[in-house]
Amino acid sequence: MAHRYARRSRWLQAGVALITAGALAACSPAAAPSETKASRVDNTKNYKNGLVGVTDGGSPVKGGTLTFAATAETPVLDPAKNIYSATTGAIEMSAVFDVLMRWDSESGEIVPQLAKELKASGDYKTWTLTLRDGVKFSDGTPLDAGAVVWSIDRYLDRKGTESALWNLNVTSTEASGDSTVVFKLKKRWPGFDNLLTSGPGLIVAKASDKGTFTPIGAGPFVFERYAPQEELVLKANEAYWDGRPNLDRVRMVFLNDAQASRESLDAGSVDMTILRQPDHVDAALADGLPGYMNLLTLTSLPIINAAEGRPGHDARVHQAMQLAIDPKLIYQRVYKGAGTPTAEIFSTYSRWHTDAKPLGYDPAKAKRLVQEAKAAGFDGKIKYLHGQDPTSRAMGLTLKAALDAVGFTVELVGARTVQDIIGKVAVERDYDVATWGITLRESDPYSRMYAALHSKGTLTHGVHTGPEMDAIIEDLQGAETKEEQLKVMARFQEQWNKDVPALCFGPIPEYVTWAKRVHGVVDTATSVVLLGKAWVA
Repeated sequence: MAHRYARRSRWLQAGVALITAGALAACSPAAAPSETKASRVDNTKNYKNGLVGVTDGGSPVKGGTLTFAATAETPVLDPAKNIYSATTGAIEMSAVFDVLMRWDSESGEIVPQLAKELKASGDYKTWTLTLRDGVKFSDGTPLDAGAVVWSIDRYLDRKGTESALWNLNVTSTEASGDSTVVFKLKKRWPGFDNLLTSGPGLIVAKASDKGTFTPIGAGPFVFERYAPQEELVLKANEAYWDGRPNLDRVRMVFLNDAQASRESLDAGSVDMTILRQPDHVDAALADGLPGYMNLLTLTSLPIINAAEGRPGHDARVHQAMQLAIDPKLIYQRVYKGAGTPTAEIFSTYSRWHTDAKPLGYDPAKAKRLVQEAKAAGFDGKIKYLHGQDPTSRAMGLTLKAALDAVGFTVELVGARTVQDIIGKVAVERDYDVATWGITLRESDPYSRMYAALHSKGTLTHGVHTGPEMDAIIEDLQGAETKEEQLKVMARFQEQWNKDVPALCFGPIPEYVTWAKRVHGVVDTATSVVLLGKAWVA
């Protein structure tokens, strides 16, 4: 029983992050503050992966507190227990632990942060990490090679989110002296450095595990206090390796509502928040709010259960669903016309964009495929499991109308809570089509592609997998040059068109935005921002 509970807990953690990556991120039915203004102006020209509208600000102001309205409450700042994402505590954890490597959106490269250097061998099977001299945890103990190995082993032992991918690929992690860690891999992997921008790259001090877990790291801030359902407060690390932070404190508050967070930002009671619905993001752009944007693909979308006995076991049913849906109509009815609708997995905004064409809107072909499936025994009935927030209900009604029009009979099943959706999808796999998120990110699509779409992945949850897609994902892992990577991505789109594991409508903008008085914010992977140099005017 203990094993079953642990497994369900890990799925619950992953499911919350995947679902909140879109459909349940904006539960308020109210309009965004500048909805009228946003609707008149095409703000999608500002859609990009990277910093938007950021200015220098001049000389930093010392002192003060930055208040961040978090998407969700993270009671325990443990990298082994939380997915490394801006919406699941990674901004807070990075403030305490820092991170070995950082994704730089401007250059599109992985660069050193807490580490001094990371080098790969010519065959990309050996990676050597060099640490900075003299770095210490906030308790005064050294952050040396032994500490890095211990922290990564701890992460793997506790089955952190990236542990399965790590264990499949890394044969050894060894300290070589005080300042060098050597990673040996089973096979060529030019993108291994991405893993050190996430959970394994947050180095936890041994003292954290003495008794009840206490977050002790080498980041710019130190844990001060946590009041459940109220606030989490971090104070400046006076001995931070890169100099004392400009801020005295970072304070996380839990408003649990995108609209309330935006209104608090406008009122000046918070300095930073996350917006994750296209119409809300467009309104922020219309108001000139600076921030860090990541365009998430394959998020806030219906996944299709391909298990035997389910409607989705028939490939014609998959394809008919995608062909029946006009992405523009989805964005008009669900997101008030905001955003960039497309059936492409990676659209023109992305460095992963190719000339491979997606399945286009073709209701006539969809009808034919449904008729063929019915002739083979399909009764046309589909149950769509979705959330109860206004966005999810609007999505359900729009999908039902489109699918019913080509011969399906769709029953909408509203789940009472997020946990109910997670239970049905991740634990029981008792669904036909369900609101979920695969969520491929610009910095590193491979790791989530493997987890969600490879037959050996840990987050497939019943969607179609097969040897063709497995081979494509494995080829992406070994691809080094941009040309090689784009050839694989073109194959990925073409295979997706055949398999249709989920319905693709377009990217969702994830916007970590802040008041114009905030400066010095640094970007990294998964929409996370680093606050060691941040300041408030």
